[in-house]
Amino acid sequence: MKKHPLRLMGMLGLVGVAGLLTGNYGLFGFFGFFGFFALAREKDDEMLRQNMAKAGFNAFLVSLVGFPVAVIVATFIGTVEETFVFFIMYFAALFAAQILTFVFSFNYYEKRGDLG
Repeated sequence: MKKHPLRLMGMLGLVGVAGLLTGNYGLFGFFGFFGFFALAREKDDEMLRQNMAKAGFNAFLVSLVGFPVAVIVATFIGTVEETFVFFIMYFAALFAAQILTFVFSFNYYEKRGDLG
């Protein structure tokens, strides 16, 4: 039985350890990537890859809508410093939204169990 390579995304959870060492609490969100290690029990088959592709497409759509919104909103912000802070916070939130979209979509497609 071949293991699914997506389980290696769990290694990104180690970035959260850097948050402990540096005191940057913003890195603690990376601990959530350890959940991808649960895919080590899943066998790699065509349906799993198809569900992963559909979930990835959903996350891509979130970024496709989110990034232009950030640029449009940033044009209405006054100073360079405020724009910089906005971009930092917005892109962190958009990254989290993309990951959550992928995870929830993937779980939905896996539980549904069909190819439709």
